[in-house]
Amino acid sequence: MNIIFMGTPDFAVGTLDALVEAGHRITLVVTQPDKPKGRGHAMQYTPVKEAAVRHGLPVFQPERIRDKEAVRTLERTEADVMVVVAFGQLIPGVILQMKKYGCINVHGSLLPKYRGAAPVQWAVINGEKESGVTTMQMDEGLDTGAMLLKTVVPLEEKETGGSLFDRLSRAGAELCVETLRQLEAGTVIPEEQGESPTAYAAMLTRDMGAIDWTKSAGSIERLIRGLNPWPSAYTRLNKKVLKIWEGEVLSSDVLKGRCGEILEVTKDSLIVQTGEGLLAVRELQMEGRKRMKAGAFLRGFPVEAGTVLG
Repeated sequence: MNIIFMGTPDFAVGTLDALVEAGHRITLVVTQPDKPKGRGHAMQYTPVKEAAVRHGLPVFQPERIRDKEAVRTLERTEADVMVVVAFGQLIPGVILQMKKYGCINVHGSLLPKYRGAAPVQWAVINGEKESGVTTMQMDEGLDTGAMLLKTVVPLEEKETGGSLFDRLSRAGAELCVETLRQLEAGTVIPEEQGESPTAYAAMLTRDMGAIDWTKSAGSIERLIRGLNPWPSAYTRLNKKVLKIWEGEVLSSDVLKGRCGEILEVTKDSLIVQTGEGLLAVRELQMEGRKRMKAGAFLRGFPVEAGTVLG
């Protein structure tokens, strides 16, 4: 098939690669504009643009996809279908209906669960046992289009937002290729979505990482994993930001101290009181320093029992 591909972050790269490898003709890659990054503010390509350049594909980077010139560019581009993966802009109806098979979206959840910008991380934070990918026929709603195909991905015990992101990206790439095959063959049967049983999967912000030690040890541990690697969960130690990268829920739910209080310092962990249960902090990172295991951290930053985090 002739395809216009629309996507921006790492999550979309696997699907673009898979479509090329499957023999589809990518007539145009549409991605967000380059942005300055780092101290030198050098302009940086989006991950999808980097992949497009690697494949020798033409790239289009409109500021607003709904602008007249952007719409005209898409109209003039030969394509049977548009494939959209985490593009980052709302696509108007005039574009959704422009090509023979419309716009097919690859979404990182088992719709109608977790509509929104961060379905992968919220599945971990909320303690889901499984997640997955859904392909859908896009409409003008936010992730509300008719579902085409799904694939289920069980979550591992220590799944992080980053590890699930990578697994769903690979699953989504395979599912997209199969969806287009069935779409062209006329064998896929669209299924309308019902109401979502979960809250909107809102975009992640840095502030979300602030640990509330009055919450349960289980919910804090899931937050740590869900926000790994970005924006990361954090607290404060001696007025400095302390990122927490790994924790373990301990069995005790007896309230022995104040929420956030370090009750015990062992050779490889900090045992912290939460609102329900204890959390053993196994890996952490002091502001301005490298990420390290708790044992190595404690050799350079002695911490006493009775210290209160937050």
